[in-house]
Amino acid sequence: MKIESLTVALRPRTAWEAVELGTALTRRHAAAIWKPYLLLTLPLFVAVNAAGWALDKLWLAALLMWWIKPVFDRIPLYVLSRAVFGDVPSTGQTVRAQLRWGARWALPYLTWRRLSPARSLYLPVDLLEGGRGAEARQRRTALGAPVYGVAALLTLVCFHFEGALYLGIAAGAAMFIPAEYLSESAQGIWQALLAEATWVQLAGNILAWAATCLIEPFYVGAGFGLYLNRRTEIEAWDIEIVFRRLRARLSAASAPLLLALCFGLGVLPDASAQQAAPSAPTAPSAEANAMDDAAVVEDATDASTEEFVEDEDTASSIGAPLRDPVRPDDVEASEDDERALNKAIAAKEAQAPPTLGEVFGDARAEDAGLRKAVEQAYQDPTVAPKRKVSTWKSRKPDKPSELKPPPALEGLGVVLALLGKYGLWLLLGTLALLIVVTAPRWLRWLRDSARAEQREPKPVQTSAVVEVEPLPDDIPTAARRLWQSGRQRDALALLYRASVEAMVARAQVVLVPGATEAECLRASRKMPLAEDREVFASTVRTWQYAAYAQRLPALDEFDALLRTLSQRFGWAA
Repeated sequence: MKIESLTVALRPRTAWEAVELGTALTRRHAAAIWKPYLLLTLPLFVAVNAAGWALDKLWLAALLMWWIKPVFDRIPLYVLSRAVFGDVPSTGQTVRAQLRWGARWALPYLTWRRLSPARSLYLPVDLLEGGRGAEARQRRTALGAPVYGVAALLTLVCFHFEGALYLGIAAGAAMFIPAEYLSESAQGIWQALLAEATWVQLAGNILAWAATCLIEPFYVGAGFGLYLNRRTEIEAWDIEIVFRRLRARLSAASAPLLLALCFGLGVLPDASAQQAAPSAPTAPSAEANAMDDAAVVEDATDASTEEFVEDEDTASSIGAPLRDPVRPDDVEASEDDERALNKAIAAKEAQAPPTLGEVFGDARAEDAGLRKAVEQAYQDPTVAPKRKVSTWKSRKPDKPSELKPPPALEGLGVVLALLGKYGLWLLLGTLALLIVVTAPRWLRWLRDSARAEQREPKPVQTSAVVEVEPLPDDIPTAARRLWQSGRQRDALALLYRASVEAMVARAQVVLVPGATEAECLRASRKMPLAEDREVFASTVRTWQYAAYAQRLPALDEFDALLRTLSQRFGWAA
């Protein structure tokens, strides 16, 4: 993790400031979040609601979309976790990453952690750190314990935001209804809600999905902000970034000083030359010449063996290019080191960076030290902080003084103790006496009730089922006769029965006994002509207004409906 590449200003923040930081990150990378979010959730929403429509259980589709929200929470978390380091993923990268990234945590967050109030805070801990078992539990405790209440309040606030959006959009639709039709529309919507119409359930599912798509990325982003703030508090990221920047500035300033120092050392005369200068007129002996030649060879050998000393600034870069090649015959090394050196020289000559195997050979360093360092890091008290409070305590503490109550209070206590001890027995005796005295009054009633329970029940009265009257041959004439005689509801019932029978014949469906108006409307969708479906829906709506809302149509409306039905269904006038 390269914390120096963070695009946010790290500083100690309060928990609610961290929540605001997460929402600001979500707004900054809105396009990278909502494009893949809608691309993945919209097809699933359509498929689930289509299945619910086919099964006539649209409420199950809404429940399923709400339950699998943690699966889609990975999308904004994936984008923010990379965008905060300056690497904003594309839509394709985000969509492809959802096939594998964080998949092993899907089952816990869809079962026992689904209703966790701190889900937005624990998601980054599990998905980004990749801990398992006890390590993951320890990390969740260390990061989440101080801000658990804020995370729970965040969940509650976002839940209320979704509910407000749901109700607000639904109520906003009423603003587009003209005032003169507002009461009628409200009554119609209320009747549709009572009848559980399909379009009402589908509209509710759409509103719930829209509210979730708008609020859920902000919810995940706020939890990610809490996670960043807790990591900053525990690991002191802000201080580490300051030290790294200070080191970079000092390194940049030390380069000219080192260059000037090297130049000064090169200008100064050699000390050996100054010592040999007084003896220059004398001829050198053969022994001196031999010693000088040996010194030159030794210096050359030392220079060649120091050829591979790494620079301090490039020591951390594994793929940094090597310096000028060195001849193997100039270096005294073992057979394995010579083989590795030859490979490194060949890589340099091919102008390709050497690999780890080429540089270090077949030997590998043991990672026992690294494992020990990791274990010590987890045992660090800053990971799971514990508070120890020290107080002064006297070696010879004073004995607590026994306060004796006054004689009057002591006597009152004795009386209350006697009442508590014997009063219960007195109360039980009084109850037993009352039961015995009043037994002749209530015991007879209990005996009568027991006898009444033993009596045989009266035979069930049955009656023949009244058969439905057949439809008259001349339906329009019969309906007008009922309307003129003041039986308007019966006239509309006759039209409804006749329309249902005509719809069944044309749609070629079979209705269950006692089918409701909603079931008849769903069956009418199979009629081939749109005009037939419209006139049938108008008949059902008129009948519902009359049967449930006690709103009868005017005479002109009744005549127009009767003429349309006679024309569409071929009723003889």
